[in-house]
Amino acid sequence: MTETRSTCPYCGVGCGVLIEHDGQRITGVRGDPDHPANAGRLCTKGATLHLTAAESVQQQTRLLAPMQRTRRGVAPHTVDWDSALDDAAERLAAIHQQHGADAIGVYVSGQLLTEDYYVFNKLVKGLLGTNHIDTNSRLCMSSAVAGYKATLGADAPPCSYEDFAHADTVFITGSNLAWAHPILMRRLEDARRARPQQKWIVADPRRTETAEMADLHLALKPGSDVALYHGLLHLLLAQGLTEPAYIAAHTTGFEALAERVRAFPPAETARLTGLAEADLHTAARWFGESPATLSLYCQGLNQSSHGTDNNAALINLHLATGQIGRPGAGPFSLTGQPNAMGGREVGGLANLLSAHRDLANPAHRAEVAQLWGLPSVPATPGRTAIEMFQAAADGAVKALWIVCTNPAQSLPDQTLVRRALERAEFVIVQEAFATTVTCAYADLLLPATTWGEKDGTVTNSERRISRVRAALPPAGEARHDWAIAADLGRRLAARIAPARIALFPYTTPESVWNEHRDSTRGRDLDITGLSYARLEEQGPQQWPCPEGAREGRSRLYADGVYPTADGRARFADVSLSPLAEAPDAAYPFSLLTGRLRDQWHGMSRTGLLGRLYGHEGLPAIDLAPADMDRLGLHDGDLVRVASRRGTLVLPARARDELPAGQAFIPMHWGEEVLSGHDDQGRTLNGVNALTTPAFCPKSKQPELKHAAVAIEKVVLPWRLSAMAWLPADQALAVREQLRPLLKAFGWASLLPFGREPDAQGRVGLVLRAAATAPVEAALLATARRLLALEGPEVLRYRDDAQAQDRALRVQRTADGATHLQGFWLAGDASGEAWLRALLDSDEALPGPARLLLAPGGLAQALMGDAATPASPQVCTCFNVREDTIRATLGGCAGSPAERLAALMGALRCGTNCGSCLPTLRRLTKEVPVRQVPAAA
Repeated sequence: MTETRSTCPYCGVGCGVLIEHDGQRITGVRGDPDHPANAGRLCTKGATLHLTAAESVQQQTRLLAPMQRTRRGVAPHTVDWDSALDDAAERLAAIHQQHGADAIGVYVSGQLLTEDYYVFNKLVKGLLGTNHIDTNSRLCMSSAVAGYKATLGADAPPCSYEDFAHADTVFITGSNLAWAHPILMRRLEDARRARPQQKWIVADPRRTETAEMADLHLALKPGSDVALYHGLLHLLLAQGLTEPAYIAAHTTGFEALAERVRAFPPAETARLTGLAEADLHTAARWFGESPATLSLYCQGLNQSSHGTDNNAALINLHLATGQIGRPGAGPFSLTGQPNAMGGREVGGLANLLSAHRDLANPAHRAEVAQLWGLPSVPATPGRTAIEMFQAAADGAVKALWIVCTNPAQSLPDQTLVRRALERAEFVIVQEAFATTVTCAYADLLLPATTWGEKDGTVTNSERRISRVRAALPPAGEARHDWAIAADLGRRLAARIAPARIALFPYTTPESVWNEHRDSTRGRDLDITGLSYARLEEQGPQQWPCPEGAREGRSRLYADGVYPTADGRARFADVSLSPLAEAPDAAYPFSLLTGRLRDQWHGMSRTGLLGRLYGHEGLPAIDLAPADMDRLGLHDGDLVRVASRRGTLVLPARARDELPAGQAFIPMHWGEEVLSGHDDQGRTLNGVNALTTPAFCPKSKQPELKHAAVAIEKVVLPWRLSAMAWLPADQALAVREQLRPLLKAFGWASLLPFGREPDAQGRVGLVLRAAATAPVEAALLATARRLLALEGPEVLRYRDDAQAQDRALRVQRTADGATHLQGFWLAGDASGEAWLRALLDSDEALPGPARLLLAPGGLAQALMGDAATPASPQVCTCFNVREDTIRATLGGCAGSPAERLAALMGALRCGTNCGSCLPTLRRLTKEVPVRQVPAAA
């Protein structure tokens, strides 16, 4: 076995990984101890990367050859690469010639490498002659970009991760850091241990894991971010905590902003935000009196119809107090995707050009044209993500080329998105995984390489460029994204502009990167001092790093000089804007969306692993206990959630961290795992059936974080719960065969479960569903057959009069013991919890298996303690559950820190990735030490 250095493909932290492999198989992964972003740490997602690359997983989920559909609705067939690319070139050329360049839209991804992004940007803007290329980074980082440019003059986060260790106050706003960026949370915890005086302020409507750890939690009303920041600036001015000398020497526009915030005294700010005046005073004092204040923020600010204003108003606080350009101080936007930064660097958005050039600037356009050897590049901004799919739905965009992203899950207003995909004359989906729901809409599927096979670079949140290296050759016939774009670009050029074939001379990713590097000379992100060789020799490097520099710059604006025309930062005089949808009588709830700890985005990769559902294994909606009572709901009751765009059915559960009037659904739950149909027979398409396409007018980023919804209890009395162990080389393929059946129910979910790799080579699947009456018998028989719950080894009980149908698959081992391998409960699924406990435990049944077929309560009583439902999993790495933690903590005495250390020593939870540490700390506070009776 050998190890290859690479970079994690998940979030923007940009952790280094060491891939263990034999050249044909990836066998393990660990954090790279020499990478400056993570110093060897990995979260649950990164630590399981090798499991997603297992051969059995790849064979069942990967797109391994080009595939083509003769017409919509039929299964695709395999074609060779030349046929696929020639067909794509012919059809794109025909649309280009008949309808013009603007009839083609290219939608790419923050998961692409910088080299991939660069070639696509050049293909669209240099060859097709349109700016209609945008990226799913539009959904996560465009408001941060616009906010930085509006105030500081450039899209350049001024801070570095090392600032965590120097901050005295940390203001976390619009981010559940503990779950969204766990490795950064570990660094922040390290900093607070080393600097006990460090204060944390967390602004979030929910009491998240991050908010639980804060010294001050500001549970502001959704959408009141600007009011909060203006109110804090009002207090900073009133208390003399601004820096007039810095303002005078390095900024412009403060007078107008100061006048505006006069209207935000504590009483008014409290009214607008729902916060206590005392908490506002405390937050302002900590922010302004701190020797160094660091703000960390993410999608809570960005995914808003006034996201740019949110960002700019927060940056105003740093400029007004001089909290920028110094160790431990500054506004630090945490990137959502692994290479959203790299995509912005090469201009891979509809309103940008290479090296942070401005599309609206004629001089910048001329520079890019000269670089590419063209007379000009198009001046009209392209359609951004939402606009592109709206235009396709309206018929203006005739062709969609979708690369490394899953818009049929991730874009808001899925009704509109599906209409766009159906109406487009030609849809190319360039993907690594054949299992994303968008693949079902493709006329042409092009197989791309993925993590473990790709070669190039990415840039993380702190402007650090890291190498991504291949450990394995491409799976099947997959090709690198940049190579596919270059090859198709040459074929397309031969048809529409033969002289431009020379635009794509690339033979290696390094040849692409070198051209990108040259485009940055003299720009704010100048990387002319870097090379692949230097990245190999010295490791990841930050920009700017111009030619001749010994190292990149870790902290920007230390000299108070900004990349604006006059060298001064600009205060943003932003006004209050309402939510795109405020709750009203018809839609009275504020629906918030966010992340889960162990899942990432649309789950095309993390969703393949049963162990990553151990922490959160049921798509549900969280409600405040008071709202549950008011609606007459108990945990597990199904509710219909309706917005102005669509509906969703899923179980409800009470959560204390939510105030009344708010609801929460994780962003990850798409049609791949959650479906059904409504009263009109329309398919339910996951959480983004509910979200609004309304977007910030400045950044064009949609308000994915909030929508107004109505919630009501829905009665679907016929229930189905089925779980089964299946061979690892079949389970995910079975999942894909089961997925179309979900639409037959009023509500259904389908997820893997288990611990890969299972000692017996198994993966579990769990199917849950509900309907008003039993669904078609043939469909249920198909589901039973796929789950291996039919056959001679299956025990069966049926009561047609009561619409009850139960089945068990058991296995007898050599020692005569009987083990449960799967169960089917149709009609009444009330025995699921204890049957799952038996299935999960994999222990021998304490009695005859036939007893499990008895009515639920009797069967459970007959099985005794063996049928006790499992408690929630807390530690994914070591599969440690909450009841075990509570029992162990009862015997751990001492201070909270001592009790936590004893717990970790006893159970190992919290000792690997650390993602469960916030929960462990909470439980340490909650669980009392057992009182031992004194001896007589």
